[in-house]
Amino acid sequence: MKDVFKETKRLLDSGQKAVLATVVKTKGSTPQKPGAKLLVREDGSGIGTLGGGCVEGDIWFAAQQLLKNTGPTQFREYQLNEDLAAEEGLVCGGSMYFMIDPIYEPDEVLGFANEINDAYSGKAPVALATLISKPGEYLLPLGSGIETGRKLFIREDGTTIGSLGSQAIDNDAIYRSNKLMVHGANEYVVTENGTEYFIEGYTSPPKLILVGGGHVSKAISALAEKLGFHVYITDDRSEFANKERFPEAKETIAMQPECALKQIHITKNTFIVVATRGHRYDSDALAAAAKTAATYVGLLGSKRKIILIYEDLVKMGLSRNRIKELRAPIGLEINARTPDEIAISIMSEILMVRLGGSGENMKLDDKLIEKIFSKHTKVLR
Repeated sequence: MKDVFKETKRLLDSGQKAVLATVVKTKGSTPQKPGAKLLVREDGSGIGTLGGGCVEGDIWFAAQQLLKNTGPTQFREYQLNEDLAAEEGLVCGGSMYFMIDPIYEPDEVLGFANEINDAYSGKAPVALATLISKPGEYLLPLGSGIETGRKLFIREDGTTIGSLGSQAIDNDAIYRSNKLMVHGANEYVVTENGTEYFIEGYTSPPKLILVGGGHVSKAISALAEKLGFHVYITDDRSEFANKERFPEAKETIAMQPECALKQIHITKNTFIVVATRGHRYDSDALAAAAKTAATYVGLLGSKRKIILIYEDLVKMGLSRNRIKELRAPIGLEINARTPDEIAISIMSEILMVRLGGSGENMKLDDKLIEKIFSKHTKVLR
């Protein structure tokens, strides 16, 4: 995604036209999820992917036709039925919805692109909402109205550029953007009056602060870096907080956690794991972490240890609601034992919180398996 917008900015800076195609909604099993993008240049080349296959090829062709004929924004739906999936060597069977958005006048969206790239680089998060369909266009195919493609650009401070067509819908998008900006998420919205729009948040990579430089933190750091997190290490012992021990870390800080946390810019897109060497250190570190804006604060330890530390937090005056928000004991239950296993448990929970997952297993339920057996039993007869 970041590469797509970086290239978009480069094209706009040079005054070139382009088409940006985005997956805005999916149903069922699909090769890509909402937010996936393909940028098509004037010379027919592109960057990004919508999942490959003939669907992407068709979108690519449509983008080239828009550049050739200067047509309006398009909204397209594709049903990935069994025949189409089989032709492409896929096992998908869902539906995909695409916004094909031409950029004919670079000056109109250059500001958006600049601020989106700034957000990816660590500056304030932003959001962009795009209109799909408005009430009163029910006689037209979805996404073919004259206002399809209208945009509302939203900054973290609440200021905006553009409009989706009404103050009420703009206010709805602004409200939703507050949550979506935090983790760079997106949402396809159908309002009560039937307006449909797609909104995306853009932000910098998430930060993961590991308080304590022991074996578990070492395993977490290596895994988190591969998952796109910017990792920060803090430990009051310099031999446990240094670049040699944590080469993938953005920064290592050798000082007490309550002091170290003040050295790091902590936002709602920050995740903190407390795993120090003892009860007293854990208690002070968790208290300091809980007072930050971090969305996720977790503590490694047994339930008995957690209860004792929570009692300390109550004595320190931490609110009931904030204590309930803490993740302790940390991680998902996978019966982890080794540092690497524990790291997987912890990062799985962090990803679940960041991406809005449930943590439940995804295996087929017994009813579906019975249907499969029933179907094949009838065939054999």
